[in-house]
Amino acid sequence: MKHNPEKPTDKLGVLLPGMGAVATTFIAGVFAINKGISRPIGSLTQMGTIRLGKRTENRLPRIDEFVPLTDLDNLVFGGWDIYDDNVYEAARHAGVLETQLLDELKDELTAIEPMPAVFDKNYVRRLDGPNVKKGENKMDLAEQLMKDIESFRERHGVTRLVMIWCGSTEIYIEETDVHQSIDAFEQGLRDSHPSIPPSMIYAYAAIKMGIPYANGAPNLSGDVPALVELAKQTSTPIAGKDFKTGQTLMKTIIAPGLKARAIGVNGWFSTNILGNRDGEVLDDPDSFKTKETSKLSVLEAILEPNLHSHLYDDLYHKVRINYYPLRKDNKESWDNIDIFGWLGYPMQIKINFLCRDSILAAPIVLDLALFLDLAKRAEMSGIMEWLSFYFKSPQAGAGLRPEHDLQRQLIKLENTLRYMQGENLITHLGLDYYEEAFES
Repeated sequence: MKHNPEKPTDKLGVLLPGMGAVATTFIAGVFAINKGISRPIGSLTQMGTIRLGKRTENRLPRIDEFVPLTDLDNLVFGGWDIYDDNVYEAARHAGVLETQLLDELKDELTAIEPMPAVFDKNYVRRLDGPNVKKGENKMDLAEQLMKDIESFRERHGVTRLVMIWCGSTEIYIEETDVHQSIDAFEQGLRDSHPSIPPSMIYAYAAIKMGIPYANGAPNLSGDVPALVELAKQTSTPIAGKDFKTGQTLMKTIIAPGLKARAIGVNGWFSTNILGNRDGEVLDDPDSFKTKETSKLSVLEAILEPNLHSHLYDDLYHKVRINYYPLRKDNKESWDNIDIFGWLGYPMQIKINFLCRDSILAAPIVLDLALFLDLAKRAEMSGIMEWLSFYFKSPQAGAGLRPEHDLQRQLIKLENTLRYMQGENLITHLGLDYYEEAFES
């Protein structure tokens, strides 16, 4: 890692495969912030602070003052989508933001038009659109994406780029031999192997070009040995999977607290209603299985029933997502948690979370874009486990158990930034304050 990277003054290109509700909410939000219409609420990079040194020193700078991040007015946006609506039209269709706000940003949003997407209906069965690339094989499609990226780079005069997948959840796919090495994967692209979905083609194109890549859906995408190997070879930071927004965000806050107090859990039933494009896609059982696998992994990883069998060994965990078009982007989730405490006495926790999916996801996209660019400039490559804070199913190195506890993820993120900037890491031990008092 390169310590103390310099503050960038040039433009950063942010490329977004999938320019639907999340991507358009993110782009419009950045323009609104730059115009002084709104504030970057929910963004750790813009509103979070970080403690440096001892508590008695009272050094608590904002993160964007501590590490050299790209300024928001230096972001340039582009992307791909199966529909040819410009960002203004797509945002109107998504229905997340009010028309009055979008109209104030209309000139900027209308200027951004999606490039034809790499798309195959076999992997996302509930969607279809006209703005789609055609090619001889999947390698040809990857090369077309790389040409798009070069054209974007030249058109906007940017030297630095990041790519963040904001597209839909694909059908469930497991690792096969084609994912195990770069050679096997590239041959699989030439052979149009069925275990290489569109999201993986985007990941390959970005990583091959040395462009940092993050995956906001539960698709395998960049989380296979071949692309991890390629990321190291091309010195590319990668991160994923699946933006941590509504219900799972609550789980990563609540479950660690129950475990910390050694409170038992018998059952955790989670259900959702959602009406946006994501909800429509997840109405397909094979796409839902991909999401379900991501959401179910959280509790087992946090509670560790193999280590705490008396508390969590019989845990029954169920997740449901129901498509309800009238809700649009306003997701509602219910959790019923059956817990037990001292002497085995039963208790319950009920959570009803009425959230806005894209409003929670947009600041995640912003933070990932800025942090991945920072990682690239700091000469980091491979899996960025310190960005697990933003994902439901964090990517981790081979043989490593991913960390799901939100507070531990935050500590890892903050200590990475401290290390990058040459500051002491903070363990929160705190004994030194009292040892000094005893010595005096």
